[in-house]
Amino acid sequence: MRTKRAVSSGGVIFRRAGEGFEVAIARRKEDVWCLPKGLVEEGEELEGTALREVEEETGLSGKIVGKIGVVDYWFYWKPEDVRYHKFVHFYLVEYQKGSVEDHDYELEEVRWVPIDEATKMLSYKSEVEMVKKAERMLRGRGGGK
Repeated sequence: MRTKRAVSSGGVIFRRAGEGFEVAIARRKEDVWCLPKGLVEEGEELEGTALREVEEETGLSGKIVGKIGVVDYWFYWKPEDVRYHKFVHFYLVEYQKGSVEDHDYELEEVRWVPIDEATKMLSYKSEVEMVKKAERMLRGRGGGK
């Protein structure tokens, strides 16, 4: 069996909410709650992909304030008979404009939720960890409860 590498990038987009922070998360048709992310296109930088995917999937735009980390995992793609080693780079993105109502058609819903609620709703453990790291970064910037 062949093995390939795949690289994606995404973001944890946040905004201040009272004394804490909210993040935008998305629900796919399979009732999976996740963070916005997608494949890096040829010639695109990781940061550019993160901002593009956040905007395309959530309807929100912002600016990167730091890198949160990288998640990697393996999966098998039967149509190609290929085993993929996937790397997803996540960035902390500060909300600037846009509306979750303008989310991607492939998503059922996008909503702003408090960080602690997001960690309970997200379907993937690795993305929960990225949100927890994002929260620590935000608190380190002098904000939050």
